[in-house]
Amino acid sequence: EQIRTHSVVKPGRGQTVEQWLTTYLDTVAPGRCDPSTVNDYRSKCRVWVFPAFGKTRLDRLKPEQLEALYLHMARSGRAPSFVLKTHRILTRALKVAHRRKLVPVNVATLIDSPSAPRVEQDALALPEAIRLIEYSRERRNGARWSSGLALGLRQGEALGLRWSFLDLDEEEVAELRVHWQLRRRPFMHGCNPACGRRRGGNCPDRQLELRHGEIHLEGGFILKRPKGTGKRENHVPNELREELLVHRMRQDIEKALAGDSYVDYDLVFAKPDGRPIDPADDYAEWREMLDAVEIAATRLHNGRHTAATILLALGHDVPTVQEILGHADVRTTRGYIHVASELSKAATKSIGSAMLGKRRTP
Repeated sequence: EQIRTHSVVKPGRGQTVEQWLTTYLDTVAPGRCDPSTVNDYRSKCRVWVFPAFGKTRLDRLKPEQLEALYLHMARSGRAPSFVLKTHRILTRALKVAHRRKLVPVNVATLIDSPSAPRVEQDALALPEAIRLIEYSRERRNGARWSSGLALGLRQGEALGLRWSFLDLDEEEVAELRVHWQLRRRPFMHGCNPACGRRRGGNCPDRQLELRHGEIHLEGGFILKRPKGTGKRENHVPNELREELLVHRMRQDIEKALAGDSYVDYDLVFAKPDGRPIDPADDYAEWREMLDAVEIAATRLHNGRHTAATILLALGHDVPTVQEILGHADVRTTRGYIHVASELSKAATKSIGSAMLGKRRTP
C-alpha cells in the first residue's frame, strides 16, 4: 500500500514522537515562527504531548492516541482554543514528517479537528472610551491611550511607534506609519557546557535570538514587524494630531532635562530617560486607569476591539476597517459586526428619543 501511494518510509529504526518534535521545534519551526511562539510550542509539547505518547515510534502513532490526548486536556480544564492549538502544532509537525518520508501518513488528518467556539469580541462602550481618554490626558504619555483607542493599535504597535514614522507637519495629510511593534523577548541559554541555571536570562553566556529585520534596543526589548498584513499607514485625525504635537513638545523638555542620560531610541512613547516602556508596566497603567474611571476590568486588547466596533457602528465598511486595523483575514474584522450592530441600534434609539420624543395622542 505504501509503494502504491508513494509513501514508503525511510529505512532504519524510526524516531520517537519526542525526538521528531524536538528536531522540528529546533530546526524547522524557527524558520517560520517567532521565537516566543516556538517557546510556547515547546511548553505544550513538554507538558502534554511527551507524557502522553512521546516514547511512541513516530511511524506507529495512532489517531486514537491524539484523540485520547485531546479528551484528557479538555477534562483537565484546558480551554478549547488551547486544545485546538496543540492539534495544529502536531498537524504541522506530522505534515513535515510525512513530506520527508518519516511516516506513511499524517495521522492528525485522520481525525476531526477539535472545535473551539468563536469568542465574542468584548469592547468598551463609546461613553466609557471617551471617559477613559479624558482621564488619560492628565497623565504622562496620555497620547498613547488616545492613539491606541482611536486607531485600534495593538499594545506593541503603540509602544513601538517612532517619530521618524509619524508625519505631523501637514495638517491635512498627518500620517502614522505602523511599521514596528515593541516586544520583550526572553533570553536563551548560550552556555556550553550547561550552566545549571533554569532561566536563560541568568545564563552567563545568555543569547537573544533575533530574526531578519528585527532591531534589538536593550535588555530583551526588540522592534519587529507588526502582525497581520504587516506595514500599514493610518491617517491621523486632526484632534489626535494636536495631542501628539503637545506630547512631542513635552518629550523635548524631558530630553533637555535628562541631558546625556537620555537614550534616544526615537520612540514616541518612552520613559523619561527615553528607554522603552515595559509592556507589563503599560498593562498595569491600563488597569489603574480603568479603576480610576470606574470601568469594569477588561483586557488591554479590548481597546483595539473598541476602535473596530465604533468604526463599524459609524457606517464604515468592513474592508476599510480591515485596512485600518491591519487584519490579515477579513473574517477577523467581521467578528466585530455583531457588537457594532448593537452599538448602532443603541445609537438609533437615542437619536429617536432625542429628536422625535413621545408621540402625542391626536
